[in-house]
Amino acid sequence: MKRLSLKAIIGFVLLLLIIPAHSKAQQKVAWQDPSSKLIQFSGVVVEGDSLRPVPYASIIVKKSNRGTISDYFGYFSFVAQLGDTIEFSAIGFSTAGFIIPDTLSTNKYSLIQVLRTDTIHLTVTEVYPWPSKEQFKAAFLALQLPEDDLMRAERNMQRSDVKQRMAGMAADASLNFKYTQQEYQSKLYYAGQLPPNNLLNPIAWAKFIQAWKKGDFKKKK
Repeated sequence: MKRLSLKAIIGFVLLLLIIPAHSKAQQKVAWQDPSSKLIQFSGVVVEGDSLRPVPYASIIVKKSNRGTISDYFGYFSFVAQLGDTIEFSAIGFSTAGFIIPDTLSTNKYSLIQVLRTDTIHLTVTEVYPWPSKEQFKAAFLALQLPEDDLMRAERNMQRSDVKQRMAGMAADASLNFKYTQQEYQSKLYYAGQLPPNNLLNPIAWAKFIQAWKKGDFKKKK
């Protein structure tokens, strides 16, 4: 077996020591370059007066289309670069800005962003139904006032109208309860036996024939 010389062993050890150092130096140079440094930018958006979370706030990198929105609890997280200017905006709040420091030594950054309430005072606006007083006077004089309460009540209480509404009205709660109780009592009364059949009841047939002769089943006009 061929043995390695002392110089070859020393050279191999030095090579192993130089390669990691060179790799770390390259990583350090890339780390210090803001244009190539990406970080995970996350945080919470809260209100300035109550510190309650601001849901669905817009978090956008200025002069770009990159960004995200906060969730229901005001939390957000997305990838950004060192030196980016972040704009925070939400309906009812003033827009706020934040610049990510370019001297970070880690690839993560967290922030609690406070948004101030934006109060807008609108001028008083009076809305009139008519362009001029003359048009209002003409419309007021031509106005047909509705009938009073007594006239409406008398019209609604006419027998024909009441009968028509009663025919199309469903049973109320008391009638439904009464009908249910009658059905339940009937089942208990005829428990264990067959209920009577009116087809074989002579009294029921006699009443049917009398009603038929009197014309109770004729359709009323």
